[in-house]
Amino acid sequence: MTSHPKIDAIVETYLSVADAAAPGLVEGLYLEGSAALDDYRPDTSDVDFVAVTAQEPPIEVLERIHTGLGAHPFEGVYLTWDDLRRDPSGLGARPQAHAGRLDPRGEVNPITWHTLAGHGVTCRGPKPGELDIWSDPAALAAWTDANLDGYWRRLVSRAAHLVTPWGLMSLGCYGAVWIVTGVSRLHYTLATGEITSKTGAARHALQAFPERWHRVVKEALRLREEDVARPTLGSTVSGLGEHFGVARRSLYGSPFERRRDVLAFAGEAIVAAHALYASK
Repeated sequence: MTSHPKIDAIVETYLSVADAAAPGLVEGLYLEGSAALDDYRPDTSDVDFVAVTAQEPPIEVLERIHTGLGAHPFEGVYLTWDDLRRDPSGLGARPQAHAGRLDPRGEVNPITWHTLAGHGVTCRGPKPGELDIWSDPAALAAWTDANLDGYWRRLVSRAAHLVTPWGLMSLGCYGAVWIVTGVSRLHYTLATGEITSKTGAARHALQAFPERWHRVVKEALRLREEDVARPTLGSTVSGLGEHFGVARRSLYGSPFERRRDVLAFAGEAIVAAHALYASK
């Protein structure tokens, strides 16, 4: 059992479907992400998993499993026991479930290994502490530093143009939470060598960054705790009402003012995180 009945129901459904489609295939099942980091939000969080098999599983079997699972927000990667002992940078692609579909050539990264080793929740199989799970703090730091530009700086650059998908998303609740806590999580990892959740990252940012940025960080923390930040157009539009009228809850007078601070904070956090890595 996990900390939330919705997670338990999703896990039970997955194991039932997987065992019916391929008995004995899934030998280990572990949760990572918000479900493992004590930050699960039932209305906005996915349930992130690592499924472990003895050998590389047939893709057609995995596709059948995830087709049978339907629209459950159950996202993760399929690894073998041997994969867990190895540096993910040398593994190549591995099957991943995302947004209700199976990608047979998903990318893997050390965040998964470190989260599993330090925080993984066991649904089936040996506990993480009983396993030989690869860990390399230097490799984790190097990947994190590279991700600052490889993903986050690119995203912020796209979001700087308003009439783009991420430009519009950055006006809404989801964009504020995703960007502010996303760059803060990487800053936290480079500062501590550990993994944290979105909420943990926002709390870290309040301690690590000047007061100039506290309002936007508190705004992201509020939205995360209220469990309203969804990556949909409807959520973006409905969230605009937070800035106006009797229903106003935002710390900002307008979504454009908030967006300005979201993008500016992200740029500041990326520079500061790079500096942490350079100082090691």
